[in-house]
Order: sequence, then structure tokens, then C-alpha cells
Amino acid sequence: MTGAIPEIAGADLHGAEQFRREVVDPCRPLVIRGLVDHWPAVQAGLASPRAFADYLAPFDAGGQMEAFVGPPRIAGKYYYDDALKGFNFERRRMTLGAALDAIVASLGVADAPSVYAGSLPVDDFLPGFSVRNAMPLLGPTIGPRIWLGHASNVSSHYDTLDNLACVVAGTRRFTLYSPELIDGLYVGPIDHTMAGQPISLAASSPPDDAKYPKFAAVRDQALSAQLQPGDALYLPKLWWHQVEATAPFNGLINYWWDAFSAGPDQPYTSLLLAMIAISERPEAERRGWRALFDYYVFRPHGHPLAHLPDDSHGLLGPLKPDNYGRIRARIMHLLRGG
Repeated sequence: MTGAIPEIAGADLHGAEQFRREVVDPCRPLVIRGLVDHWPAVQAGLASPRAFADYLAPFDAGGQMEAFVGPPRIAGKYYYDDALKGFNFERRRMTLGAALDAIVASLGVADAPSVYAGSLPVDDFLPGFSVRNAMPLLGPTIGPRIWLGHASNVSSHYDTLDNLACVVAGTRRFTLYSPELIDGLYVGPIDHTMAGQPISLAASSPPDDAKYPKFAAVRDQALSAQLQPGDALYLPKLWWHQVEATAPFNGLINYWWDAFSAGPDQPYTSLLLAMIAISERPEAERRGWRALFDYYVFRPHGHPLAHLPDDSHGLLGPLKPDNYGRIRARIMHLLRGG
């Protein structure tokens, strides 16, 4: 049995500072009901799929993109083939307008293929849309992306950025798993994926699949929510999420950003470097490096040099204004073989 994702009313949020303090800083998923129900795009979607397509048409810059096209038998569940070598859909180049027309035209048509267009930068494909459908909770440098399609099931995966996902047409069901549950999710390949991120094979399989025995306990710890047009979900980075578009026609606008970045470097870069530097060393040595990572990076017991005066912390002092650049310069020197 899944639990419910906590929720608040969008009307209770008044600006970016409160959003950061009360929603983002706790790093917990939160449904924000009615956050964007005033958007013209949402109002058009409530009228009909054709009205939504007509609303987007004046913004359409005619850009080419890649759409997923799936045969009727997959029922919108874009996934691997049976051998996990290929996929059960094809990728087609087309314009956003052509994809949207194909989606709308085939609604209610028996045995029609499903179409899915995702992660399109709005300011490139629909210039002017974000001005008319503004997001005041985020800074102007955080651009929106649009996702459109028939009913679909996107396998459980994580993102390395924070996410604010806003339903503009149709309905969506989100099923979430905490990052700490990764061992029971049976993760697929990291370099052979549908759209960039690895997925949970267990969460995408039938219940009680014998290949994934540890998933039974994980399933009971899932959180879920059904979002209506105008609702939004704040999703912290690294939370696993399965996204089901549950109406015949669906649209979503999302925003990705790193809420806690101290500079240009991403934590995922550190993970990949640690894979090649540490992962195949002897177990006893890995335990030693794990202890150092806990002490210096994850800091479960506080700052590693709390027993020394602040002016003795050196590189372990605050990252800003100087230590970020000093540490980064040392890393780059070492990577160059210095």
C-alpha cells in the first residue's frame, strides 16, 4: 500500500523566498494544489485537447524534435524490449506542431499508435509561452520544458536536479520512492536508457515478480498522488518517480534546477569519478574510503574540523568566497596528472 504525498494549496505560497524556505529547503516531495490553475494554457486544456493545441499554435517556432511513437500493444508504456537490448517504441523526428496534431487527431481512434514528446525547452519551441504562463516561484534563468502525449507510463527513474512539475492538461499519477530505497529497486543500465536516466526494473514489472524479491518491502514505502490540471508537484533531486499520464490527452510543464548549487559542478560528476577511482578496489579499502567520505563529505556528526578554531579550517572552511575555487583548481590539477 502506498502512502500519500503531503500537499498544500498553491494560494498559500507567496513568492520565491517562501517557496524556497518552506518547500525546497526540507528536500521532501510536496503536492501544490492549484498552483497554476490560472494559467491560460490550463484554461485552454480544460476546454478540450484541440483548444489546447490551438492555444499553443501561435507560439510554435517550428522546431524539430524527437518523439516516441509506440504501437497500440504497449498501451503507452515506453520500455525496453524483452531482451533489454532495444526498446518497444521508435523515435521519429518531427516538428512539435506535427506531433501535437498527430496526438489530437488520433484521440479515440482504435488501434492508433501512441505519441509522446518530452523535455522540450519552451523558450526555444514556444517563444512567448512562458511570459503568458509565468512561474513567480522561480528565478527568470530557470526555463520551463513541455511534455505532451497520449496516456503513457514513464518508468520509475530519478533526476539529478530539483523539479517543479505542473499539469497543464489531462491528469497525472506520480509514484515516488525515496533515494534510500535504491537497493530494492533493481536499477537498469546507466548508459542504455530510454531518455538519459536509469530506471527501476522492479517498479516497471508485474507485482511480485520473482526476479526482484527485495522490491516487496520497497513497494509498501512508496508515496503517490493524482494531479489535476493546475496542480504541481515539487520533487527533490534523486527521488525515484514513475509518471503515469492517465487521461487520453496530457500536457505538463516542468522546471529543473539545482536549488543548492555552490558552483558549476554537479554531484553526479563526483559519483562517476568515484566509480572509476574506488568501486573495484578491495572491500577493506572501500570501507576506508567510505569512512573518509562520511567524515569529510556527508558529515553525519557535523563539521569534520569542529574541534578546531574556525580560522584553522583552511580548505574545509566555507566554500564561498574562496574555497570553492581553490578546491576546484586542485581537482583540475590532479585530473591533468599533476
